[in-house]
Amino acid sequence: MKTRGSFVHSVVLCAAFGASMTFTGCKPKNLVATAQTGGAAEKVYVAPGKHDEFYSIVSGGFSGNVSVYGLPSGRLLRQIPVFSQFPECGWGYSEETKPMLNTSHGMLPWDDSHHISLSMTKGEQDGRWAFINSNNTTRIARISLKTFRTEEIIELPNSAGNHSSPFITQDTEYVVGSTRFAVPLSYEGANPDVPIDSFKENFKSTISFVKVAPDTGRLNLAFQVLMPGMDFDLARAGKGKSHGWFFFSCYNSEQAHTLLEVNASQKDKDYITCVNWKKCEEYVAAGKGKKVKSKYAHNVYDDHTHTGTSTMLEDVTMLDPKELKDIVYLMPCPKSPHGCDTDPTGNYIVGSGKLAAVIPVFSFDKVQAAIAGKKYDGDFHGIPVLKYEEVLHGEVKKPGLGPLHTEFDDKGFAYTSMFVSSEIVKWDPKTLQVVDRIPTYYSVGHLSVPGGSTMKPHGKYVVAYNKITKDRYLPTGPELTQSAQLIDISGEKMKLLLDFPTVGEPHYADAIPASLVAPNSLKFYPIEENKHPHATKSENDSRVVREGTKVHVYLTAMRSHFSPDLIEGIQPGDEVYFHVTNLEQDWDVPHGFVIKGSKAAELLIMPGETQTLKWVADRVGVIPFYCTDFCSALHQEMQGYLRVSPPEAKVPLKWGLGDKITTAKAAAPAPAPAPTPAPAAPAPAPTPAPAAPVPAPAPAKPGVP
Repeated sequence: MKTRGSFVHSVVLCAAFGASMTFTGCKPKNLVATAQTGGAAEKVYVAPGKHDEFYSIVSGGFSGNVSVYGLPSGRLLRQIPVFSQFPECGWGYSEETKPMLNTSHGMLPWDDSHHISLSMTKGEQDGRWAFINSNNTTRIARISLKTFRTEEIIELPNSAGNHSSPFITQDTEYVVGSTRFAVPLSYEGANPDVPIDSFKENFKSTISFVKVAPDTGRLNLAFQVLMPGMDFDLARAGKGKSHGWFFFSCYNSEQAHTLLEVNASQKDKDYITCVNWKKCEEYVAAGKGKKVKSKYAHNVYDDHTHTGTSTMLEDVTMLDPKELKDIVYLMPCPKSPHGCDTDPTGNYIVGSGKLAAVIPVFSFDKVQAAIAGKKYDGDFHGIPVLKYEEVLHGEVKKPGLGPLHTEFDDKGFAYTSMFVSSEIVKWDPKTLQVVDRIPTYYSVGHLSVPGGSTMKPHGKYVVAYNKITKDRYLPTGPELTQSAQLIDISGEKMKLLLDFPTVGEPHYADAIPASLVAPNSLKFYPIEENKHPHATKSENDSRVVREGTKVHVYLTAMRSHFSPDLIEGIQPGDEVYFHVTNLEQDWDVPHGFVIKGSKAAELLIMPGETQTLKWVADRVGVIPFYCTDFCSALHQEMQGYLRVSPPEAKVPLKWGLGDKITTAKAAAPAPAPAPTPAPAAPAPAPTPAPAAPVPAPAPAKPGVP
């Protein structure tokens, strides 16, 4: 224990102080010499008018969103809002996008995003979708790579923390998520109120399999696998010969519930969980799963109505491996496993223990043989534990300290990030020999090879996502920017090409050739296909409609004016809904919209799209509204005025553009009802005649009043 304690102490010190420590593995040597002294700038330079070779889709960490970078330039191309409100485009502020942030806890304005997976067909990237997890409130989102917009978010019930997510199968049949924090489950009929020190008896984890519709990408929670209380970390699907299986790293097999820093690091080995999801499908089809009730939100954004809707669901199918004996097996893995990766052939499963000094490599063929021969080393809460020696292909000896995550290139080599010794190690999965290593600056977490998790990696680069920046960039107060480093792996030796900063704290990224994405990128939304219930497809149809204290403004935007741009007859307390339609049909001509005093963010409306801003009139006066996104030389002139008057002023509702002013017709007073003879028995009062008709908006959809 003394030796182990000293090692853990060194790990903690290195992680905390990074480059400033004297521990030999913490600070890389030859800081300048490791970068190319010539030619590096040329290799990352993307000339004006030229495009990057790869899109790198990067998780946003504590931003809750996703960033898109070009490689090799390292240039930030876009931020995609997902789980957090984003004022730049009104995500989570507009009436259409508010439903996308709905959960069983209500609307949540923030989350913590960690991992990216890109859709695949036959084990190769297909350029359709990106998937991202939320760690805090257990959700998975699907992003369209055609629009670079979040199209769908599904909540995962019976789970606390969704770090081990959203990993996908080779044909995108499933995207999975598993529990980071084991908890007492709270589905209908369960009792979540138990003593914390009853962890071993009452705390559980789950693995969620979310089905992905092959054509639309629509998500559906197919089933969950009930697991003992452990903490799941990372995962990869089997591929090729191991297709039909999923492999998850997990730690805290000690089942500690306090001071995990020490108490969850006692055992020499934790586990990699092997799930036979094909067999799970068979049991679900045969009705073997237990049906439980547990509320969770499913949010979908429709590109035709330009509107998000949120639906609360509750049916969940739960599979218990203690009853269904052949769906889950455990492989011992040293020590406190973090990474779990499968090679392009699907034969090798690589474990990475954060406190291990070796990299264990398991053989899928040996796993199958051990299962067939029942070569078990006991069980863990009723789940068979396979013998380590029976499933092991071999160990990479002395690779460095703190192995975390492994990806593969197009030449058959593996690359593993070493957190404690701050380096990336290149090794051969067949011979288990280290063939090269390169320092990172500092404490690399995840790494990313373009296509490095697929059956056909693209190779060429590896990107290190480092946890500590220290002396790499100009100081910016107590917190420094996040650090990524682009490394050339096209030759025999790895060579550092570029440092570039990133948004948020990126955990993982996945890169894809631009040729698979760029040709399908949407240029604008055809106005004739706009099915938004409040769309206004012509300036001639712009108008203002009052419904009691709600006022609907049907506004159009076109370079360089709004229609209408003059509105009067609004009263204090009115809820004003600006339904803004961008009439442009040209690429890269969005329009912005905001009104002074708005308590929401701006709107950013794409060409052919409709979005809604809710604003409450809280004072008398003339209030300006304007375009917030530069659109033309007359962008500054793209503005309007709205007049708020007290009720006693009796200002009629009117609107206009130029010399065309329209006044809303006042509703005719309802005629008094005729006297009714006294009936023998009480009769209902007659219904008054209806008022004169007033133009009404189209029926509202969820999320849009």
